[in-house]
Amino acid sequence: MDSTVQAWVDGWIVSRGAAPPVTEPWGCTIDVGTNGHVTRHVFGATGDDLDETAVRKVAGAVTGAGVWLKAFRDPSVVAGWLDGNWWIDPEPGCLMTVPLKPAPANAPDVPDGYRLRSWSRGGVTRVLIAAPDGSLAARGQIAPTGATAVADQIETAPEHRRKGLGSLVMRTLQIAAVRQGARTGVLAGTPAGRGLYEALGWEVVALLTSAKHCPRT
Repeated sequence: MDSTVQAWVDGWIVSRGAAPPVTEPWGCTIDVGTNGHVTRHVFGATGDDLDETAVRKVAGAVTGAGVWLKAFRDPSVVAGWLDGNWWIDPEPGCLMTVPLKPAPANAPDVPDGYRLRSWSRGGVTRVLIAAPDGSLAARGQIAPTGATAVADQIETAPEHRRKGLGSLVMRTLQIAAVRQGARTGVLAGTPAGRGLYEALGWEVVALLTSAKHCPRT
């Protein structure tokens, strides 16, 4: 399995509390156990190294709803390997990395009226930014697993975007990961989040296709 994909899998299962991955010749299978996301199959190769035959075989064996595929290649390619029972996100996600730097002397500034809190439990550090009225403004979490740390579930409420809150969440999470010994950050980002991550120095190492099995009735 590609080393960055492996690092992402290792951190993601800690972040989500998923079952340990079952190793397969083509990658791994992860039981997640939530409604609409029962299991996911993650292919270990990226780009042109991703094997079409393997993807077709794995996808063809899926019969139930709520099973996901994660394949690190452009959806415009992978979509041609799947039948009509798969919902495919038409926009490519991206596997990204960044070197993690030591924490600056001063903590990141929190905008006036907002409240930031972070805490760690079970190896996962979470960050919450509450709006002046107490509602959710932004959040995220990170799971260090040795030298790498996976950032996950980064979110900014629509009405609080363009205020630097996403950057504040990411910087706070990265500082926490460095303090736990991580040297490289890894994430699988959405198209909407890619601009934020790139502005913070993250680099794309592979495109990502996300597909969900939705069998026709």
